[in-house]
Amino acid sequence: MGDIAFRLWLRKYSCVRVDWVEFINKYVCSTTEADREGGRPLEITVQTLDINGFYAKEEAGYSKFLPPCLFYAVREFQPSTNGSASSGSIKEELSDSLRQQRMLLIFLCVPVSPGNSRVISVNPRNYGRTPPRWIVHLGQNLVIDSDMYLLHLQEHKINDAGPSNWQKVTFVPTKADAMVIAIRMWLRKYSGGQVDWGTKFIGYLPPTPPREQLLDRYRSHVLNCSSCRKALKRLKALEVTLKVISVSIVVAAAMKQDVMSMTAKVVMVSMAMLFFASSKWLSHFIYKNFYFHDYNHADAVSKTDWASFFTLDISSPSGSK
Repeated sequence: MGDIAFRLWLRKYSCVRVDWVEFINKYVCSTTEADREGGRPLEITVQTLDINGFYAKEEAGYSKFLPPCLFYAVREFQPSTNGSASSGSIKEELSDSLRQQRMLLIFLCVPVSPGNSRVISVNPRNYGRTPPRWIVHLGQNLVIDSDMYLLHLQEHKINDAGPSNWQKVTFVPTKADAMVIAIRMWLRKYSGGQVDWGTKFIGYLPPTPPREQLLDRYRSHVLNCSSCRKALKRLKALEVTLKVISVSIVVAAAMKQDVMSMTAKVVMVSMAMLFFASSKWLSHFIYKNFYFHDYNHADAVSKTDWASFFTLDISSPSGSK
């Protein structure tokens, strides 16, 4: 859960653009080299659209938008198997892997003020192993941050053009854009093209804040997440421990330098440097993942990242899990 600096339907843009989610998972959260031009068309058809939202059929499932704030998507995959089972344990494992693999993305995005929304999402599935929640959030936050600055600027462009002229500042030519267009159609038809704030807000967007404030992960997420708060506390304690060990080794080496061989001195100094370097690396890791991760959209897409282990699994999973 977190508070983010863009409006309800703009956050849903990146959620309903299934091809974009796959692209993010593959190229932003991937540890392997991938062909950035190797995208594929997605057949998405909006079958119903009325005051109760819309229903869209996709290749591997379906999606629903239930106004004003709920979007969910169901994905179903047929797992592949390699070889045959011979022992009881292997048979049991294969039997489990042969089940139809299903994934559900539930996405609740609540507008709290002009230019700000609160996001609550959950991603249950019946395959694979789930790491600790704070580790999952590291990868999810990477995806959310990849959208943050881009959608914030897009919102200002749409606001300048006017809600009824959104198509003049966007380009949505493919079938994968069907749900983006559907959300805009729903807003235009049933909500005047924008959120009705009543008398609480006048509807003007606040100016763009500094990047440090816009991408402040600590206030937008960590403070609201018990798992990430606990992880941050433990990692900070580990950082202090590493520094204490480093200093202790240096002090011990200084006190016994007269009775230590040169080899022992080199070993102790090397250990002290190793612990100190580890504490500095951990400090950088904590700041980047729990406080502020400055984001460059082009760089993030072109670089690989360790966070593929934690990504939202929208694409078809491997049958070897």
